[in-house]
Amino acid sequence: MKRLPILVMMLVAVVFLAFQTMGTGKSDPPSKYEKILQSVSALLTQGHFSPKEINDDFSKKIFTKYFQQLDANKNIFLQSDIESLSQYQTKIDDELKGAPVEFFLAAGKIFDKRAAESAAICKEILAKPFDFTIDESIITDPDKLDYPKDDAARREMWRKKLKYLTLERYSDMLDTREKNKGRQGFVVKSNEQLEKDARDLVQMAMNRIFDHYKYKFDDDDKFDLFVNTITQSMDPYTEYFPPVEKRYFDEQMSGTFFGIGASLLYDETKGSIKINSLITGSPAWKSGEVEVGDIIVNVAQGKSAPVDLTGYTVEDAVKLIRGEKGTEVRLTLRKSDGALKTVSLVRDKIVQDETFARSAIVKKGDEKIGYIYLPEFYADFEHANGRRCSVDVANEVKKLKEQKVDGIVIDLRNNGGGSLYDVVQMAGLFIEDGPIVQVKDRYGNPSILRDKDRSVLYDGPLAVMVNEFSASASEIFAAAIQDYNRGIIIGSTSTYGKGSVQRSIGLDPENGFSGSNSDLGAVKLTLQKFYRINGGSTQLKGVASDVVLPDNLEHLKLRERDNENALPWDEISKAPYNTWNAGYDLKSIEASSNERIKNDAAFETIKQNTEWLAKQNDKEYSLQLDKYRKEQKQIAATIRQNESLMKLGTPMSLSFLPQDQERFQADKDKQTRYNQWLKNLSTDIYLDQAVKTMNDMISQRNIALGINKQPDTKKAF
Repeated sequence: MKRLPILVMMLVAVVFLAFQTMGTGKSDPPSKYEKILQSVSALLTQGHFSPKEINDDFSKKIFTKYFQQLDANKNIFLQSDIESLSQYQTKIDDELKGAPVEFFLAAGKIFDKRAAESAAICKEILAKPFDFTIDESIITDPDKLDYPKDDAARREMWRKKLKYLTLERYSDMLDTREKNKGRQGFVVKSNEQLEKDARDLVQMAMNRIFDHYKYKFDDDDKFDLFVNTITQSMDPYTEYFPPVEKRYFDEQMSGTFFGIGASLLYDETKGSIKINSLITGSPAWKSGEVEVGDIIVNVAQGKSAPVDLTGYTVEDAVKLIRGEKGTEVRLTLRKSDGALKTVSLVRDKIVQDETFARSAIVKKGDEKIGYIYLPEFYADFEHANGRRCSVDVANEVKKLKEQKVDGIVIDLRNNGGGSLYDVVQMAGLFIEDGPIVQVKDRYGNPSILRDKDRSVLYDGPLAVMVNEFSASASEIFAAAIQDYNRGIIIGSTSTYGKGSVQRSIGLDPENGFSGSNSDLGAVKLTLQKFYRINGGSTQLKGVASDVVLPDNLEHLKLRERDNENALPWDEISKAPYNTWNAGYDLKSIEASSNERIKNDAAFETIKQNTEWLAKQNDKEYSLQLDKYRKEQKQIAATIRQNESLMKLGTPMSLSFLPQDQERFQADKDKQTRYNQWLKNLSTDIYLDQAVKTMNDMISQRNIALGINKQPDTKKAF
């Protein structure tokens, strides 16, 4: 890792030379677009861990992908437009190497023309009622569609799409009317009026989309999309950040507002706003109903009418969602399986310290299990005495040891990673000295990051909980615990599979290539890959759980391996290390736990339901009202069943540590939030299974040590 700053400085020199040599032989100085594109090209070719050769084949790939980014649903461009622009198929690589930037501008002009035409088509179609008795269907997966061959084909695509959008809203209105029949003050509308209302809502949504294209989606926006099409073709994490996005990101991270505690992201391919991340302890996080990836369909202020967000920018959506402390905001979310869900949230100030590690005690029979939740591998790099997750986790372990817990469960579910230094230090709390992770750069130079402290803070039974969103540093920790046979990994079939490391490099030479708000932006560049100490990469494959718990994310194609631009899996030489002498047989514990889960009716039903729901995303959707409502009713019932099964009927016994309870007395709001956290945990079937596995470990250890634990029957008089 000591070589990393040197590598970055070498890249800075490369970019600087790119600027200096730009425009040689041309009468006109390079434009902003040409400066950015050539410097990005230099960074990719000279610094990326595994750069693809920028040639005609690469150019053809970017040509195709850019149209997919501009027109993801394939209902703007005509096939003839693609053909007319085919002259640029083999010229994008030349633009990256200094030729005039022309392709994205030419594509953008045609896009603007076709978008205006599409707006007129939509208005014409939506002026007339739809007939939902006709038995027809729509394919929504763009991978199964071609660009329309002519205007008539494009018009038919729009007709079906608009009919489907209207059907969704019309069906919801029918449900609302049925639920509110007889309620005082409720206005019962006819089917014809509801259908018109639904069309009006769709027209408003289309207006916002096309207004966005006409007034806000300018050349700079199209260029940013073009550059990211190029960078993310190298790998999913190499990104270009234009200045406005970087500044907005910094503002979002300030946490000095009243809101729901979710960062939002505008999905250019779908024209929608989605949940990008949740702040731990925030109203959105506490609800348990808002998830990363959820699309926000509409927002309502208290009991006011909802505002449809289709076509809104992130900034506009934020203005609607933020507000006064204690006021209500209602979000209608489209979940990953396509279902709609309305969530009511009360705005609050976002408390950043709730992202830090915290713990609780689970009482199961005669055993006390320590539970540590770590939402991310955080570190304050700006202050020597700032918070670090490895230090905080060590303190939580010490507190749990004072309470004489019989085992510890560390929860890394949804932990996307963070500080590499801290994951090494944290793993070292549970093993003697030895390697934790290996790192390799683009030149094949490996290095081993080690725990150098022979002391072990905790040597008892250990389990680590993971899921599909446990990534990067979380995978390093889980892999080390697994490779050392130090504990058991419990969760989804595998973790996310991100085994790469990035570094942000500015593109402004006047600011030393480090200014985060420079005029030219910055590139987050993939420079290295992680490897387990057993030699295998965490990239793509992630970490396979020892004990697998079926969940609702397994088949939704959310992991690294589902991204076509992901770096491949490979392996290097194994690092020398000695496995942990646990005093119990981990393999037999894994086998018994997996057998218990296999025979659990709730998990078996969750598995079957999840498989069925995943298939619903890959089919045609009926545009006939009765068929559509029947399908949606079945989907909604299946989702409700899963949600019910994921909660224990009889809650577990969870409690705070005495030290934390005293700390909360001075902050009633925080105490309320933490009590809600405990309440949610107490019905978590996944934690319940982790505790059962931990009990197996404790029992086997006690037998091996000859410990006969008896309940305390002494009475005090």
